[in-house]
Formats: sequence, C-alpha cells, structure tokens
Amino acid sequence: MTTSEERAQSFGGGWTRQKLALLTAYLDAYTTALKNREFSLVYIDAFAGSGDISLVKNDQDAEGFIDGSARLAIDISEKPFDRLIFVDSNPENVGHLQVLKNHHPGRDIRIERADANNFLLDLLRDARSWRGWRGVLFLDPFATELEWATVEVIASAEFLDTWILFPTSAITRILPLEKRPDDVNPQWAQRLTRIYGGEEWRELYRPNPQYSMFEETGVQRESGEEELSRIYQRKLNTLFGQRYMDETKLFLNSKNSPLFEFIFCVGSPSPAAIRLAKDIAGHILDSAS
Repeated sequence: MTTSEERAQSFGGGWTRQKLALLTAYLDAYTTALKNREFSLVYIDAFAGSGDISLVKNDQDAEGFIDGSARLAIDISEKPFDRLIFVDSNPENVGHLQVLKNHHPGRDIRIERADANNFLLDLLRDARSWRGWRGVLFLDPFATELEWATVEVIASAEFLDTWILFPTSAITRILPLEKRPDDVNPQWAQRLTRIYGGEEWRELYRPNPQYSMFEETGVQRESGEEELSRIYQRKLNTLFGQRYMDETKLFLNSKNSPLFEFIFCVGSPSPAAIRLAKDIAGHILDSAS
C-alpha cells in the first residue's frame, strides 16, 4: 500500500515552506479582498505536482511532509475559489491530483495532464471567454520549463495575478562560467532563448580581463547569479509595465547561493486593481523579510 509519504513529491527545503506560506497568504488576502465583488475567482497551478511535498531528508533546512500548493488553494475558506485548475505533465502526479479532487466532490476542480506552456496558450488565447473572471496563476516549474511566449499570453489576458518562481540555480548550472556564448550547448542555448524570449542571456558574458590584447579574446560569465534574474525581471517590467512589482523574494540555499526569485505581476490593468494587488503582495513580502 502506498503511503502519503511515498505519494508526496520529493522536493525542497526550508525555502519551500516560505514559498508556500507567501503564496497562501496572498491567496487568502486576495480572495478576502474580492469576496464582495461580482467577479468569479479562478486559481490556476500550471506545474501543480502531486498536491503534497516531501521535504528532502538530507536537507539541513527542513524535513517532513507538507501540503503542496494545490491542496493549500483548495483549503482557502473565507472566499473559496469558484474554479481551480491543476496542470501537470506527469501521469503519476495527475493521478494523485485526481484523488485530491475526489475528496472535494462539491468543488469545480479541473485536472489536466498536459504541458503547461501548451495548456496555458490554449486556455488564455481567447481572453473574451474569461470576462467576469479574476484569478491567481502560480508558475513553479521544476526547472526551466516555462517559456516566454507563455508569459506574453498571460500578460495579454489581463485577469490573472501571477507569481513566478524564476529558477536562478537551474539556469546557473546550464551556463558555463568561462566560455563564449556561441559555445554553449546549442540545445541549452535554444532553451535559454525560449525562457528569456530572446538572446538577452548573452549579456551575461563579457571579455575576460585576464587576457592580454595580444591573446585570443576570452569571455567570462558575470559571476553574480542575481544578474540572471535581473535580465528576466527587466523583460517582465517592459511586458507588464505598471503591473510588474519591483519587490521580489530571493530564496537562498543553506550555503547562501541563489536558488529562486519569487516574482509578482498584477493581472488587471485597472489602476485600482494594481494598487490593491501590489499592496497585498508587497505587505506579504515585507513581512517575510
């Protein structure tokens, strides 16, 4: 018999608890703020996992088993979401999500086995079908799956407040410290271009000062991993404009190296909605500092 511990997604550490606490706080405050509005509320988790998370045993930051984002979203109680959509490409995870859905027969819960990018492109392509809806989208890819074309569609839909967990550490592992951008593995170069929506990632490389003017010019990647996220954030700022929030949350591992950057963008272009969403998100991030 499979135990809940064996079913749980094995991932994360202390930062996982922080991430989920921030997300849950936003979902709770967001639904409360809109409980007297006429909008229908949707929550979309595009990389939903299994619904449970096993904190890895060898992580000194944390141990144990905790509820994942899908289960936490279902449990929002003061103003529950009218619809919840959970997406994952792993059939085992989808099976566990279906069990979670079966435990809540009165709720409008949709489970999809799909590539998150393709699913969101199809779901949001016709924004008119979402008139009268407001919602929250959580983008927590396991590594580098989220593509910029998907983010562009999300921004154009203009109804989903979006939390993006940007995988700084995963991208750092892709890029060698000393190499020309053109020498990066072509498959990884294509992946980076899809993540950034262009070749801005090449800005990370600069001439290596240790080479003299008489030697073949070398290049070296900027050593600060934060620059990986800053390039991405600049693009988000251009795409979302006033809906992009400058304040983010940087998650570090036990060695104080960057793991992820938690980034927030507002859905609605309404000035009142932007102020409300940023006030809520900013307060939550400030409280976590």
